Amino acid sequence: MRKKIIAGNWKMNLTHSEGISLFSEIVNMVKDEKNGNQTVVICPPFIHINSLVQLSNGIVKIGAQNCHEALNGAFTGEISAKMIQSTGAEFVIIGHSERRQYFNESDELLTKKTISALQNNLTPLFCIGESLEQRNNGTYFEVLKNQLKALTAHLDATDFTKVVIAYEPIWAIGTGLTASAAQAQEVHAFIRSTLAEAYGEEIANQTSILYGGSCNAQNAAELFAQKDIDGGLIGGASLKSRDFTDIVKAFNF
Repeated sequence: MRKKIIAGNWKMNLTHSEGISLFSEIVNMVKDEKNGNQTVVICPPFIHINSLVQLSNGIVKIGAQNCHEALNGAFTGEISAKMIQSTGAEFVIIGHSERRQYFNESDELLTKKTISALQNNLTPLFCIGESLEQRNNGTYFEVLKNQLKALTAHLDATDFTKVVIAYEPIWAIGTGLTASAAQAQEVHAFIRSTLAEAYGEEIANQTSILYGGSCNAQNAAELFAQKDIDGGLIGGASLKSRDFTDIVKAFNF
C-alpha cells in the first residue's frame, strides 16, 4: 500500500516563537483528527527544525525545505543533508518550483541534492511541475517527463523507492488558478506511467505522488479521492492550524 502523506511547507514565514506556537496547535489537532494511515509532515524554515522535532511526539514528522548537495565545506549560508538529519528531521523538499525559478536550480543540481539526501537517510520530497506557458502550449507532459528522467537516470530502483514525488503545477500556485481534480489525476497517472517505464509497474505503483498546486481545505477531499493522488504538499494552508488539520481530515478514508 502506498504511503498517504500530507506535508506542509511553511516557506520563509514565522519567527521562532510563532513557529512553536503554530506547531503546538497542529500537533494537538492532528493527534485528534488523523486516522493513523497518514504521515503528516511539517517543513519549516531551518531555525525551527530542532525545536519542532522536540515537540513532535512522533505525531508529526519534520522536514527541511532545501539542502546543499555537499556534506560540508566552505558554502556560507548553506545547510547540508547531514546537518538536517542530525536534528532528527526525516524529510527534505528538493526542487520546489520556487527553488527552480528564483534560484535557478538545474535538474543536474537537484539530482545531486537528492542523492545527498538519500545518503543521509532523509526522504526527498522531489518536486516537478510545468509553467502556465507550458500547460497552454501542450508541452507539459514532455516537461514533466524530462524532469523525472533527469532524476531516474541516476537512481537505481532501490534508491528510488525511498523518494516521494510532488507534482506542482506552477501555474496553480498563488495565481488564483487551480487545477481541477481531473487535471491533477491525469498528470499523476502520467507520472506513474513514466516511473513504470523507468522501474517497472511494481515500483511505480508503490511510489507516493503528492499534489502541490493550491491544495486547501475546500478541494482536498476531491483531490485525494483520485486514484493516483497520494496526498498533498501544502503551502499557505499549512500556516493555519485549522485549515491544515482539515486537509489531514480530508484523507480519513
